[in-house]
Amino acid sequence: MATSSSPAQAPKGQPRSLSGLLPFLRPYRGRILLAMFFLVMAAVATLVFPLALRSLIDGGLSAADKGQQLMALRTHFFELFGVAAALGLFSAGRFYMVSWLGERVTADLRNAVYRHVLRQSPEFFETTQTGEVLSRLTGDTTLVQTVVGSSLSMGLRNAVMGVGALGMLVYTNPYLMVQVLVILVLIVLPSVWFGRRVRKLSRASQDRVADSSAIAAEVLNAIPVVQSYAAEARESARFDVSTQDAFDTAVRRTRARSVLIAFIIIATSGALLWGLYQGTQAVMRGDITAGHLGQTVVYVIILAGATAVLGEVYGDLLRAAGATERLMELLETRSSVTSPSNPVVAPVLRSGSAIKFDAVNFHYPSRPLQAALTDFSLDVAPGETVAIVGPSGAGKSTVFQLLLRFYDPASGRIDIDGVATRALTLEDLRGRIGIVPQDAVIFSTSALENIRYGKPGASDEETKAAAQAAFAHDFIMTLPEGYDTFLGERGVRLSGGQRQRIAIARAMLKNSPLLLLDEATSALDAESERMVQAALESAMKGRTTLVIAHRLATVQQADRIIVLDHGKLVEQGTHDQLVAANGVYARLAALQFMD
Repeated sequence: MATSSSPAQAPKGQPRSLSGLLPFLRPYRGRILLAMFFLVMAAVATLVFPLALRSLIDGGLSAADKGQQLMALRTHFFELFGVAAALGLFSAGRFYMVSWLGERVTADLRNAVYRHVLRQSPEFFETTQTGEVLSRLTGDTTLVQTVVGSSLSMGLRNAVMGVGALGMLVYTNPYLMVQVLVILVLIVLPSVWFGRRVRKLSRASQDRVADSSAIAAEVLNAIPVVQSYAAEARESARFDVSTQDAFDTAVRRTRARSVLIAFIIIATSGALLWGLYQGTQAVMRGDITAGHLGQTVVYVIILAGATAVLGEVYGDLLRAAGATERLMELLETRSSVTSPSNPVVAPVLRSGSAIKFDAVNFHYPSRPLQAALTDFSLDVAPGETVAIVGPSGAGKSTVFQLLLRFYDPASGRIDIDGVATRALTLEDLRGRIGIVPQDAVIFSTSALENIRYGKPGASDEETKAAAQAAFAHDFIMTLPEGYDTFLGERGVRLSGGQRQRIAIARAMLKNSPLLLLDEATSALDAESERMVQAALESAMKGRTTLVIAHRLATVQQADRIIVLDHGKLVEQGTHDQLVAANGVYARLAALQFMD
């Protein structure tokens, strides 16, 4: 799996790793500015409150005349209510805007990651577990949503309030607050040092959760095998160990973060209380008024509260930074197979595609020392049916994977309709090919939509006609809701033969000039196989067909049979010619037909 990295990449777990979210925030600059306006105004309203309180104490309570005092009190209380109303409105606007941004950015991020993963070559999935990807799509994006939609705005708001309160305190009591600032610096330095441990534990905690998700995804996708081996308890124990590891790491992270929060709150409060104590002494000496002291008290409370919130937000930022790194790692992954920047546009020949493999050599990335194909050359004429046979591991499926350009060969060239497959876009290339895999894939939707997956714009009539051609119509009509019947995850409501016929109908509906059949009748009983074989023979007319077959009885009528052995083309010809040659094919045929 190739990844791209930047020399300026932030160290792992650093809050500046959140800069990876900038491309997702940039389209919403207007909303961000509006949210910032509401945020600043809410902070300003909070900072104005102590000034109004000071005016109330010094002005409204000190007047000698009771009538003047009553009028002054009313005026000051209206001022306080105005500040409170402004604070409420601006806070509501801030909450709505940042919540909207959190939801929108998270949705865009999930879409981008999912879209990017779908375009990765099989090489990516050889090294990355599905559960790991799902963990990043769900857990990590949720952490990002928490930060963008809540924690970040809270942090900015409290930062503005904290700086404003500190500025007012310094302005009104400069000598005293210089002492407090020195103490705050002594608090910040160890806090930053301790935060590094929280960063590392945050990343480790997310990795352990991803491990649990990977185990669950793997086991749930293989639940029939697990149950057939009575391995439920064993798999549950394995999952328990994984979740316990995740829990232990999360507890260590939480413990470290709790200590960090406690230290910040206690140390900061102690420093600010020292300043407050000095303020009360100043009132007693007559240096400042009671209103001035009240103002100072509120600013101290605002500063202490802002500091405490910033300590918690910093912890959230550290967790989100780790989540952002993991998501950016996915987005920075580059597929080894991509569409060319200047693709060739070639016509689609409905009479069948011409295929040419010229001296192709290929190793799977996960098995670099074992050749899957060696000096493989093959010419297939339009409309020709070619069967590919050979022992397991001979390279039969590799031919299909290279033709679909799931991988690119190390050397050699592959042409379709006279154009190199590398010169076509992946959409154009794969749009020319219909495939019926050995393991039929059924999606969690209706029978009609499963067939229509081969041609999304097809009408109901076209879709049902394909089902009839694949001998799937009759059994579909016996389902509870016919074509609208939900088939369950991975088609659990269907038999193996029924799933295969759905897959055949899907390929027939696509109506591509090239048809790839990978043991398309392997899961069928004898009666179904005869029906589907007839349907396939009809579908193969007028188009080029490549057939992978282990059961040689199904390919005897092919125009040509090629035999692969250890990645090399060792024989080719008709069934009778190959049997007479008394080579690899004859040996395979003797074993099967003898059985």
